[in-house]
Amino acid sequence: MLKQIRYYKLPYIIYNFFNKKKLQHNIPLYKKYGISKSYFSSISSADFSHLPVTTRTIDQDKMVNSEFFKDLSAENKESALQYDANGYMVIRNFISTDDADKINGEIDQLMENGTLKFIYGGKLMFAIHHSEIIKNIGNNKKLLDFLSILLDGQAKLFQSINFINGSQQKTHSDSIHMTTYPLGGLLGVWIALEDVDETNGALHYIPQSHKLPYFLNSDYDNEGDSMMLGKKSYKAYEEFLENKVRELGLKKEIFRAKKGDMLIWHANILHGGEPHTDKNRTRKSLVYHFFDENSVCYHEVTQRPALFEL
Repeated sequence: MLKQIRYYKLPYIIYNFFNKKKLQHNIPLYKKYGISKSYFSSISSADFSHLPVTTRTIDQDKMVNSEFFKDLSAENKESALQYDANGYMVIRNFISTDDADKINGEIDQLMENGTLKFIYGGKLMFAIHHSEIIKNIGNNKKLLDFLSILLDGQAKLFQSINFINGSQQKTHSDSIHMTTYPLGGLLGVWIALEDVDETNGALHYIPQSHKLPYFLNSDYDNEGDSMMLGKKSYKAYEEFLENKVRELGLKKEIFRAKKGDMLIWHANILHGGEPHTDKNRTRKSLVYHFFDENSVCYHEVTQRPALFEL
């Protein structure tokens, strides 16, 4: 019975109704884009299908003149300049090993006292509410200004996720989970809190895959109707993408990271986690997600508007 209830939109709508404070950011945006929805209503890409497809562009002059870019090493600058072409950039030594150790110590303490608990298959959510160093790194003005240039918008910190072990998540685009209108209003930032390689769950990504269409509910027949969500499992989306990657002959690359290295990735780049085969090693890492605050933000699969907790 519970499995069936989760396909109905009404329980989500009721939940949303009592979270107006966390959803009110969308109210002026619905008006801006002519969307006749209440803040608590379900919403998906189908609601924007009548609107024009927009593109986001990166102003290279703004990028190279930003304070964040000026502070980068020559190697990191080269990677940053390839972001538009590749859909990702690698920033080596973004944080110090001391800061990485401090974050790991705080996470251990927050887990020990029960403040943070594993959910969604090994994720520790929203440590930004409990750790000053994690919050301050994510809200660093130079970083936010730089990410705003990449977004062609205004970057706002949405959430943090800490991992102790590799996610081992299959190849996906974040835009199926954290969708926006206009499309592309999301950035992912991943920071290695210890050395990572193929044996302890390294990230993988497919260069240039951000240039592919955004694959959403309609692409794998999972739109549902006015009362019901689509009934296909998330596995159906993973299989759809797996077939698409095979069909297009796309090849993944593995991010071998040292403690303190950072990866920034585009909203639509295909990425995932390698198998965590060495069970004697952890894979401690920190993820931030940033939205363009001028974009409507929602979860495509469950058709829920995004809750902003900051």
